[in-house]
Amino acid sequence: MDKLFIENLELRGKRVLLRLDLNVPGDKSGAVTDSTRIEAALPSIRYCLEQGAALVLCSHRGRPQGEHLPQMSLRPVARELEEHLGRRIKMPDEDPRYIINDQAFELADKLRPGEILMLENLRYEKREKANDPHFAMRLGSLADLYVNDAFPVCHRVHASVVGVPKFLPAAYGYQVKKEIDYLGRLQRNVERPYIGILGGAKVSSKIGVIEAFLKKVDKLLIGGGLSYTFMAAVGRPIGQSIYEPYYTAVAHEMMEDYPGKIVLAVDNYVVEEIGPDFEAELVERIPPEMESVDIGEQTRELFAAEIAQARTVFWNGPLGYFEDERFAAGTRFIAREVAKLKDKGAFTVVGGGDSAAAIRQAPDLNYDSFSFVSTGGGASLEYVQGKVLPGLRALSDRG
Repeated sequence: MDKLFIENLELRGKRVLLRLDLNVPGDKSGAVTDSTRIEAALPSIRYCLEQGAALVLCSHRGRPQGEHLPQMSLRPVARELEEHLGRRIKMPDEDPRYIINDQAFELADKLRPGEILMLENLRYEKREKANDPHFAMRLGSLADLYVNDAFPVCHRVHASVVGVPKFLPAAYGYQVKKEIDYLGRLQRNVERPYIGILGGAKVSSKIGVIEAFLKKVDKLLIGGGLSYTFMAAVGRPIGQSIYEPYYTAVAHEMMEDYPGKIVLAVDNYVVEEIGPDFEAELVERIPPEMESVDIGEQTRELFAAEIAQARTVFWNGPLGYFEDERFAAGTRFIAREVAKLKDKGAFTVVGGGDSAAAIRQAPDLNYDSFSFVSTGGGASLEYVQGKVLPGLRALSDRG
């Protein structure tokens, strides 16, 4: 990528605005329950500090929609980050009107090399998502240089992503480099067979991904909510399962254009209603009053047989209602089948989001079970389609 990299910057004595992805899960009080994304941010933070820079850290957390919601505060994240770095992190006093208040400017002006300031949740400000140029200018005025190390928001046209680079020399960090290096391998001459696995809720949100993958993969295994629109398109009963009737014609056309390439479930676990009083039943035809919550035993073996032959795998999206422990078995089974391939020399990529969450919840799996687990979610899906992400386009050209 012909954009400035963090190592191309002269950092000594400079203040660096470092846009991170610290969108970590938390409990009801906001305390961090998974520090994976914090740990992913450490290489860029440490490099800047080692090079003699002062840091102004910024990130979003959750979707507060412009409101100051305590459970989405970055203060618990700052405390967690202090434990990893062994350094104090300053934060401005809370001001319900502004993320960048007078104290933020004062603290930034007084930062010495090796010191760190963290701003509050950027999305407490509606101007962040609106890509407000004045808000971007205020962000940029806190520092001399800008580094984007938040790949999961690189597909967003937000002030901290595409606005700030208009005011400062802008480079990408180590986590972004790791993402584009690994995901970029899926755009080049991949080793075959190449198997795509897609799950999740809606065809409408992944229509571009499905079309792009059908052109690239040898087989596309589709599960979860996506699959019921395809099942309905070929006249298979789906009961009360989630589907999008407006996309059945598109799904049918895809299956006709790529005969034999799309693999759907042949049996499913179903319930009358998702709740503690209903147990899942295994069926080959979903009854009218039931909804599917997981792929069935025959489907797991069918998918496993396809995966076993693969030399390259990209997986994004759960294959059932994995949030409920009772219905997570299908997703975990497929995750384990993909994990087996790493020791056989296959290239296996998990596309972030709920897939990564499913791995974290599985007691016998971790991120090292795969060649790469993206933090990107939607950004990774757009990148593997070959799209140029706005956040990367906005960075300064090299040379």
